[in-house]
Formats: sequence, C-alpha cells, structure tokens
Amino acid sequence: MKRKICILGSTGSIGTQALQVIEEHSDLFEAYVLTAGNNADLLISQARKFVPCAVVIADESKYDHVREALADLPIQVYAGSEALCQVVAMEPVDMVLTALVGFSGLRPTIAAIKAGKPIALANKETLVVAGELITALCQEYNVPMLPVDSEHSAIFQSLMGEESPIEKIILTASGGPFRKFTLDEMKDVTAAQALKHPNWDMGAKITIDSASMMNKGFEVIEAKWLFDVDADRIQVVVHPQSIVHSAVQFQDGAVKAQLGAPDMRVPIQLAMSYPVRLESSFPRIDWWDMQDLTFERPDLERFPCLAMAYEAIRRGGNAACVVNAANEVVNLAFRQDKCGFLQMAEVIAETLERVPYIKEPSLEDYLETDRIARITATELL
Repeated sequence: MKRKICILGSTGSIGTQALQVIEEHSDLFEAYVLTAGNNADLLISQARKFVPCAVVIADESKYDHVREALADLPIQVYAGSEALCQVVAMEPVDMVLTALVGFSGLRPTIAAIKAGKPIALANKETLVVAGELITALCQEYNVPMLPVDSEHSAIFQSLMGEESPIEKIILTASGGPFRKFTLDEMKDVTAAQALKHPNWDMGAKITIDSASMMNKGFEVIEAKWLFDVDADRIQVVVHPQSIVHSAVQFQDGAVKAQLGAPDMRVPIQLAMSYPVRLESSFPRIDWWDMQDLTFERPDLERFPCLAMAYEAIRRGGNAACVVNAANEVVNLAFRQDKCGFLQMAEVIAETLERVPYIKEPSLEDYLETDRIARITATELL
C-alpha cells in the first residue's frame, strides 16, 4: 500500500523536491495533501499533476482562484491557516512533511503530532521556537520525528545501529557566499549577492540565513532537541565543499560521518522511506574530482548570528523564539533593501534584550513572544 504524504509547503524548495521523490517512487508514495502559502499558480499546477485528495492555500484571498482552477478534479480545496491544522489530521495521512518556512510551521506540526502522524521535519524553526514543547509532545503521543535537513539527516544516519553515548556532534556549514569577506566588505553586500549560495539551491529566506550563518545557529538548536545533546557538545565546522554533511564523535574517539553530493532529495527520500533505503537516480560523489576536503573554524566576529544562537540556548525559555521572530523580520527587510546585512544581527541582539524573558513558556507564551518580538524588531528597524 502506498504511503500517503501530506506536504506542508509543497511549492517551496523542499516541497518541490519531495514531489520529485514521490514521482520517482510513485508505486510507494502518494501526494495526499498539498499546501502552499500564496503561490496559488504552482499549487494548482502540482495539484493537476498529482491529483491529491486535498489542497490548502493559506492566503484566503486566493481560495476562489484555486477552487475554480481545480473544479474539474476530485480535489477538496481549503484556505487559511486553520485549514493547515485540520488537513494534517486527516485519517488516511501516513506522514506529514513539514516544509513551511519559519514560525508558520509550529501550529500545524503540533496538530500533526497530536493526531499521531509521523513527522518528516524540514521546518527547523519549529524546534528552534519551541523545542522543549515539541519533544515533550512527541514523547506523549509516541510520534517519531525524522530529520530532513541534510546535516541532521547525516547525524541521524551516523547514529543508526549505535548504542554508545555521543561525545560530540560535528555540524558542518558551507560558510555561505561571504565566507572570505571581511567585515568592511560585508557592510555593503546586497540581497542579490547573498542569494547566490555556492552549493545549495534553497528558498530565499533560508539562503539569506545561510549567508549570515543564522541558519547554522538554528541547526545547532535543532540538533540539541533532536538528539538530546547539550549545545556545548555541538561543534560547528565550516566545510566549503558540502560533501561531509555532518558527523558524530563517540566516547572512544571514533567519528562516523555521512557523505554525499549536495542534493536535498536524498535526506527527503530517506525520511519518507525509513527504515528502508530506496534506489534513486540522484547524483553520486565522483571521488576522483574531489581533490580537497577542507575544514575551518567559524568566525563569530564576522558571523555573530551563530554566537547569538548559542546564547539563546544558554538562556533557554523563550529566548530562541525571540531570536527566530526578530530574524524573520530582518531577513525579509534585508531582501527588500530596508536593512543592511550587518544590521540584521544588531537588531536581533537588541530585540533579545528588550522582549521579556519567560523561563517556562506555554504555547500561548510562544505565540505572544513571537508577536511582541516582531513588533520590537520592526520598531528597531
């Protein structure tokens, strides 16, 4: 029987690649639910090709357009953010791939967990914002959470079959497009420059986060919750070639790493098929073309966003929620030429100091923290 997949964010980078995996293994997977934020035309195109049971367009103003375009097909059409929380709980759904961008993934992921649906997690912000709450819910509802980020999938794969304690996680980072830039050179970089990632083809928001290394900071927080490892045992290593996707060091000093071509379809497919590895047509490593694999220390002075993520972990409570909300504000502002590249970190740091700290936040506290932090960051800009 085919595994029915609900893709939250089917029109984004992860969602479109997940559909490629489903298409390659159409005998094993079915795109049962597709959702989009506001890209109605691509959602319509995907729906006409894969004919899911249901689609959701979060932008309610585009509901009529989607509904009319799919009227000749047996597809249920819904709109709005609440619909996202409802479709994940549909009884036939076997797995929910959370590929929404940012804070918007939190509530639908919680709804999916409470419905007992296995999660393929590509929305790292869910764990960044509310890692303690999410991990507790997964335990309460006995729901597996399989990582889709290439780094966390690599860690997951390195831990397969292991029972020994983790001594250290080595989280690799490409360094982004500004790896060799000085602070003076970074003052005047543009969004167009930042969006030219050297190795990965990703969405705009995550590509900017990669350029500032905030994405890597978020991945440190994500790794802490996924693998129950303190942040001081998660070491970020800059690896420009993006061949070693991450590694685990064990108590005897042995290190296991997962290597592969930089292609997100590999971790997506593994999350969807686990514990089975499926054949694929995806690129392989050409060992003879790899003359050098290099590793560097991250420069926290030039990339303070990475240091800020570690600070958020140290503070705990709602601190990471504040950092995430402020980052979403400045990331968009930078893409709209309303904020300088280095100014992003300054606004995030000031927002973290201004928003009230809550040691043991509830879901309502996280939602309110996100709201206040966005207002604060916007005012600071």
